Amino acid sequence: MSAPVSLRTLSRQSLFGKGDVFVLFGELFGRGYANGLVAEARAAGMTLIGMTVGRREAGDRLRPLDAEELAAAEAGLGGRIINVPLMAGFDLDAPDDGPTPTELAGAMTIKSWQSDKLDWRRIDACREAGAARFKAALAEAMRQVDALIPPGANVLFAHTMAGGLVKAKVFLAIANRVYKGRGERFMSSRALLDSDLGKLNLMNFEEVTANTFAYLLDGSAALRARIEGEGGQVRYTAYGYHGTEILIDGRYQWQTYTNYTQGHAKKRLEAIARAAWERGVKATVFNCPEIRTNSSDIFVGVELSLFPLLLAYRREGCGAWGEAQWAACRALLADPAALDDILALLDAYNTSEVMQHFRDFDAWPMDNTAELAELMIGTAEGITARHKTRGALITDLLSAHVIEASGPLIFNEAAAPSGPTLWLNHDIMARQLAALHAGG
Repeated sequence: MSAPVSLRTLSRQSLFGKGDVFVLFGELFGRGYANGLVAEARAAGMTLIGMTVGRREAGDRLRPLDAEELAAAEAGLGGRIINVPLMAGFDLDAPDDGPTPTELAGAMTIKSWQSDKLDWRRIDACREAGAARFKAALAEAMRQVDALIPPGANVLFAHTMAGGLVKAKVFLAIANRVYKGRGERFMSSRALLDSDLGKLNLMNFEEVTANTFAYLLDGSAALRARIEGEGGQVRYTAYGYHGTEILIDGRYQWQTYTNYTQGHAKKRLEAIARAAWERGVKATVFNCPEIRTNSSDIFVGVELSLFPLLLAYRREGCGAWGEAQWAACRALLADPAALDDILALLDAYNTSEVMQHFRDFDAWPMDNTAELAELMIGTAEGITARHKTRGALITDLLSAHVIEASGPLIFNEAAAPSGPTLWLNHDIMARQLAALHAGG
């Protein structure tokens, strides 16, 4: 694939409605893309079923939600939670009483981590143990889901699992330098990926972000056959990230956040969807625009591509609602007139020689450089400083817009998807928001 396959038209769906079932394959936490899709399923009158990753107790023992936690989770979802712990990844798993990968990585220090070596036979055994644990829990969860799906119902599975950072103390210090450092605090992402610690993180990213989608497709095969045999249809969606087209120099162009370490796992996620599609399973990865979430805040600069969404509001005819968003964004700045300066700054930033080097779709995901970090992080910090307060940022407002638009875009397209991988760019985001707020 040498170019993004972009969704260019708004879809209308007539498949999902009252009596059908929406299964959220992941837990609903805070702000994030899943909230928009859940809202659409709820509005359509579907029965909502959710999962939980469970909770860790002392000694990292994994347990189901207790009664209070379960009630809160079901209230937040507005549906039934299958209380079987589906914690993805293998960083805290072991086939015996020996050390877990996190414990092995915990022996590394800030001075030694680049030369420290891991026992890969042990890591592989832990990975197998983690996968076996997850698949066993998935089998029980699917058994419970099966009992809740009536004959003839259509079912939409929404995979939302992502992440996988190994929670070793040394990694937190490294991550702050790789993703937030510049100048003397800059650290090369390649140095991380070439280390055993980096390779362990890539493995765990893949297990959490990508392989769980494959496990879902395989683990629900019998259920899917039952549903389709009774006249229903089954769809699968997953959330990807692989850059986004935004307005740069007056036209929509693909760009990306660098360095997005999880990008390797996101490409694996796309490959899983393509393989499923070839088998006749309607599974689609939706590559969504950058937003600020609880998990993305470690990536300083990822939010910069949100600002040009305002330009798309005017380009795509968002009318009075769009102009109201411009005003709302100006009101968040210490100097409201600075918004035009910020947008001009970002256009120069995106067309700079440094940033153009990273707009290489075929080479994605690329490693960072000191020049990139200096420009990107410095630009991000400078723009943040122009707000009245760090607690109310333009990127928070625009992130909420992206979540609002992504819900109906994914929900409607999933009913009759056009392919296994689709990009949701700023043009279709703005057009969806214009449709939602027509006359507003």
